[in-house]
Amino acid sequence: MKRKEINVCVLRVGGTNCDAETKRSLQELGVNAEVVHVNKIVKQKNLLNYDALIFPGGFSYGDYVRAGAIWAKWIIAKLGEELKTFVREERPILGICNGFQVLVEAGLLPGFEGISIYPEAALATNFPIGYNCRWIHIKNENNGKCIFTRKISRGKVLRMPIAHSEGRFIFAKDKEEEYLKKLYENDQLVFRYCDANGEYAEGKYPINPNGSFHDIAGICNSSGTVFGLMPHPERAFYWWQQPDWTRRKRMHQYGDGKLIFESLIDYLTKKF
Repeated sequence: MKRKEINVCVLRVGGTNCDAETKRSLQELGVNAEVVHVNKIVKQKNLLNYDALIFPGGFSYGDYVRAGAIWAKWIIAKLGEELKTFVREERPILGICNGFQVLVEAGLLPGFEGISIYPEAALATNFPIGYNCRWIHIKNENNGKCIFTRKISRGKVLRMPIAHSEGRFIFAKDKEEEYLKKLYENDQLVFRYCDANGEYAEGKYPINPNGSFHDIAGICNSSGTVFGLMPHPERAFYWWQQPDWTRRKRMHQYGDGKLIFESLIDYLTKKF
């Protein structure tokens, strides 16, 4: 498949944001991307016309109940079969920030044995409590399963912004050891919070900005085609989006976020 033939759907509902930035990032790389309200997808029944699906950031439906919970239950009820087909056919699904929360609430992540009926993890209230908006560092822990990091060498440190109140990745206490072992054994652990030198946060704030278990910032499913992360790659796509661009004399044209989207496109051009 050529880049100009790739069609990506960026879903939208009340409260989502950064959908336009996500669309622009993909278009910058030469693929077709459009922002579509989920009601239109349900009405036209055309989700499977797309090669990839993205749940953007924001506060879907006001994040009432829990972040991402309402949208997750709604989309499983309305588009559950289409999502199962996406996963079965290994079409990529990306969840950014609120989108990550949706994928976890919908049972698509971690997806140890496919889509689960009940959430196997949660993205809980930040610790310390409060909305946290800052640039952070994350390290790529994946050995190659996650198709969204194939352009990123293992151990590479990336810089991206976070902006959330509920980003603390957790497992049930009695499942922590078992599920963390599964993440490593299945190569589903993708990003961990670290400092600029790649040293893990070990839970320390603000290097770990939300108190996530094991400094987890992003995971993928067992096939590597469903991926969620709390940082925003679309907000770290261009050089001028970086917070210190006016102080640095030399800076690459693109930021680290571009690597996420490039990896997605590379997968689609080679697989289909």
